[in-house]
Amino acid sequence: MKILVIDVGGTFIKSAVMNERAEILRRGEKIPTPMTNRADFFKTIAGLYNPAEVEGIAMSLPGIIDADKGICITSGALEYNCGCNVVEELQKITGAKVTIENDAKCAALAEARIGALADVADGFVMIFGTSIGGAFIKNHELHKGKHNLAGEVCFSVVGDKIFHELGNVPDLLKGYAQIKNLSTENMSGEKFFQAVAENENDAVDCLNKFARHIANQIFNIQVIVDPEKVAIGGGISAQESFINAIRANLEIVYENCPFDLPHVEIVPCKFRNDANLIGALLRHFFLERNA
Repeated sequence: MKILVIDVGGTFIKSAVMNERAEILRRGEKIPTPMTNRADFFKTIAGLYNPAEVEGIAMSLPGIIDADKGICITSGALEYNCGCNVVEELQKITGAKVTIENDAKCAALAEARIGALADVADGFVMIFGTSIGGAFIKNHELHKGKHNLAGEVCFSVVGDKIFHELGNVPDLLKGYAQIKNLSTENMSGEKFFQAVAENENDAVDCLNKFARHIANQIFNIQVIVDPEKVAIGGGISAQESFINAIRANLEIVYENCPFDLPHVEIVPCKFRNDANLIGALLRHFFLERNA
């Protein structure tokens, strides 16, 4: 069986045709996410579907998702999808079997089943991109909570801010560009991490400040749910200096703690940018088997 798997981000949409073994048979071209309205969104998604090639659609989406009902309770940057039953709407348009799940929870499913968290009972996934996604794996299963809110660390309060304002990648790059009097439009992750690799002071300082906010949140997560590992995902997780900065700053948090606590292990997600695709596929087949 072949499935069209779609990962909707706040900036781009990625897609792939995949089989039951989670193998990517064909990658689609990365396209901009419509920011205009719901009609444009569904037109874009439906345009990716070819009924002669696949037998269903599995989607990863931002926001708080009721996957069982197919509803976007919230929708992150895609405000037009708030309250929308995406499954019903897309099934009407395509006639295909459609399943949806939150993007970070998709990543957590992938990592818990066949990735970086496959060897632990309890783990946590944090995905860094346009915003911050989070998901909690409890006893090898995705734990979503009563209102599908478990793991949504972006909403956690840090001083007088929410974590989203401190841990999103665009603001990291924007902050560095402003310090260096560079154009924010032309500042990329590649340029920033090249500066880090060259040990440029401002870049290293920005990365450490960013990583310290993340380390503080990981410490809070640890003392609340006690995961064995925390897996870090998103495109930025491919940068070893980012993972190392989180580890180093977390060690500082432990050193400043007056109590002797176990140190949670920080690992990059195995599937990196493909984690959302793989998790959406796994969710699709789970729902199909249990229908």
